Amino acid sequence: MRSLSHSFKQTLSRAFCLSATALCLGLSSNAWALFADDDARKAILELRKTLATTQLDLQNQIEKLKADNAELRGKVENLEKQGEDISTSQKTYYQDLDTRLGNFEPRTITIEGVSGIVQPGEKKAYDEALKAFQAGNLKKADEGFSAFVNRHPKSPYVPLALFWSGNSKYANKDYSGAIAQLQSLIKRYPSHPRIPTAMLTLGNAQLESGNKAAAKKTFGEIISKYPDTEAAKDAQQLIAATK
Repeated sequence: MRSLSHSFKQTLSRAFCLSATALCLGLSSNAWALFADDDARKAILELRKTLATTQLDLQNQIEKLKADNAELRGKVENLEKQGEDISTSQKTYYQDLDTRLGNFEPRTITIEGVSGIVQPGEKKAYDEALKAFQAGNLKKADEGFSAFVNRHPKSPYVPLALFWSGNSKYANKDYSGAIAQLQSLIKRYPSHPRIPTAMLTLGNAQLESGNKAAAKKTFGEIISKYPDTEAAKDAQQLIAATK
């Protein structure tokens, strides 16, 4: 009986130890799991914090790059404008220099397809006569252009001087003088680009002087020789009006 009781106690003791061991193991496992989860949370929080900091740094870098790019673009545009200003300034300078030199030495130039040597003072004389015409001072303009043609008969400005002289005379109702100047222009420079318009003024001068037959002939020549010009359209209307 004593032996049985002793055996029973040993059995209970072993069972208790096993249970305690199991309980300890279970608690240890749960504690480890809790510890592992806590570390994971901390790691995730740290990772999020790092990512947020990195993202903010990248955003700041992007904004800085944008600002630097805008500043660089502004500098480039400023340099381009300075280059344009310098180019314009140089062009103006050389044009002014060219004009000044032209006042002191002969130059070979081409004006509306006519080439020739321009002597010092020629352009100034022509420009003064043209300014008088533009201002409505027709008498002064006519005198200036006529004097220019007589003084510089070989100048490349002569065709234009004859053209404006003829127009000045026509506007002053000096129709015979206009006819003479314009016929001289047409004869001496038949391929000049001003010829169709000069012929139109010539026909009007002939018409105003009472020579309808000559005027119709002149208008007809404009239409046949220069059909695609504005002068031809005007000539067509003038022929119709003189019937």
